[in-house]
Amino acid sequence: MNEATEKPTQVARNNRRSNSSPPPVRVYSLGGLGEIGKNMYGVEYKNEIIIIDAGLKFPESRLTGIDYIIPDITYLIENRHKIKGLFLTHGHEDHIGALPFVLRQLSVPVYGGPLTIGLVKAKLEEYRMLGEVKLHVYEEGDRFQFQHLAVHFFRTTHSIPDAFGIVIDTPYGAVVHTGDFKFDFTPEDRPADLFKMAAVGGEGVLALLADSTNSEKEGFTPSERKVGTSILETFRQCEGRILFATFASNVHRLQQVVDAAILCNRKIVVIGRSMDKAFSIGQDLGYIRIPDGMLIDVKHIDRYEDRQILIVCTGSQGEPNAALSRIASGAHRTVQIYPGDTVIFSSSPIPGNGQNVNRVIDTLMRADANVIYGSIFDIHTSGHGNREDLKLMLSFIRPKYFIPIHGEYRMLLRHKDLAIQTGLTEDRVFLLNLGETVSIYRNRAKRGRTIPSGEVFVSNGEMRAQEEQLVEERLELSQEGIVIVVMTVDGKTGQILAGPDIVTRGFVYMQDARPLLRRAETVLKRNLAKMAEKQAFDKAVWLRSVHKSMRKYFMKEVGRAPHIMPSILEVK
Repeated sequence: MNEATEKPTQVARNNRRSNSSPPPVRVYSLGGLGEIGKNMYGVEYKNEIIIIDAGLKFPESRLTGIDYIIPDITYLIENRHKIKGLFLTHGHEDHIGALPFVLRQLSVPVYGGPLTIGLVKAKLEEYRMLGEVKLHVYEEGDRFQFQHLAVHFFRTTHSIPDAFGIVIDTPYGAVVHTGDFKFDFTPEDRPADLFKMAAVGGEGVLALLADSTNSEKEGFTPSERKVGTSILETFRQCEGRILFATFASNVHRLQQVVDAAILCNRKIVVIGRSMDKAFSIGQDLGYIRIPDGMLIDVKHIDRYEDRQILIVCTGSQGEPNAALSRIASGAHRTVQIYPGDTVIFSSSPIPGNGQNVNRVIDTLMRADANVIYGSIFDIHTSGHGNREDLKLMLSFIRPKYFIPIHGEYRMLLRHKDLAIQTGLTEDRVFLLNLGETVSIYRNRAKRGRTIPSGEVFVSNGEMRAQEEQLVEERLELSQEGIVIVVMTVDGKTGQILAGPDIVTRGFVYMQDARPLLRRAETVLKRNLAKMAEKQAFDKAVWLRSVHKSMRKYFMKEVGRAPHIMPSILEVK
């Protein structure tokens, strides 16, 4: 055989070897990396994808007009035929909040714990989608087997019942997602399943994806039991009405509040739509136990003395439309703040919400309310594990590879350091950005291709993929203002028949700036007259000229360039 025939044969052999190499397990995130919220992760092998969580995050104050931010699921839509199910770790909004929008685009079964599915049902009912989605309740002993992948669970402790870690068995070993967790050895609910965690770790874990939220905080996260004691002590010191603000989904906290109200002989008033739903679902599932007659309608609040009233409400994050914000501002129809009221914030501000929370606190204090907030009162503890919790999880699971998730970059980086402290080498820890993938084989792992990812804005219940450009325009208008230039032009001769008239909003005060605007009209008229002498009228050219000359003029005169909106009516 000569050299000319040998080479193609070798190439064919290499191609066969390449084609027969085993495919990787691919792990990626569409939300939850470099940010707090919007959690969504994927585990993929051959023709099967398991999705974990579908959360939202709330916009920063600069994103005017935006209600929520959800993951971009373009990649999942393109690969919808591979998706076996969407598995939920627990029922917080940053893990289930995007479901109504995701399920509009993907028809996939949804799996979650009992309370999680209860909250999902309420959410889908609100969006009139309940009958369109297949919902499955799982328990910690359940296992769902697919062709190549299998999914099972272990119970964790978080600030909401029915929080689970998810185990995905692959041909190369298990991929474990912790969900949000801490190790609470005196929990208010069922304890975490430490034996299952240890068993999963003992069988060999290919990769661990673990919550990084509190990776900067030393020690263990305090127990919820300690918070319950502090709530009762605080209630006993209050003479007037108590307004208690917390997350509606923090069902453990709600039961602690009920228990304290019973011991302090207070009736409970629930205000806020999401809080109403949380109490209803919690009672139906047995997580909230309230004696008959303790819950009263807000309309009957004046029938009782102030020391007999406890108001449980939404608004612990300073949300403008939440119950507490409306009460603080005097906009609530039934409840106002009286001197002597005590308002308790039982939550920590989500990053970006601090300014809103402080504004509500100031408003309450101006109304002579006694406001209790901050960690020094022990009225709140995190549901996320501190550094010692995270190291304990790493020790239980003992993964071959580690991917820190759920946190801003500095949190992911600190979690990486913890993993190295527990024995992992740096080359086995992957710090990812959204859309980046890790391809994991039986004995090696590497960074893979990048898939589409990003943010989708939700405004008034609708997804708006191009909303980012609109937000940028809103920011420009808010910072620089707007100048509207209106004129009527003879399309044949280029003669200005009326105008130009200049109107401004948010740029300069009209009454004080009339000389400035009159000079602008004169300058513009002169420039356009010169243009008409040189060339035939072209509306597009005139619009560009108006925009350019007015920005140049105002920058020179005022030092700022507003948003210019020219309007030319052409008469033929």
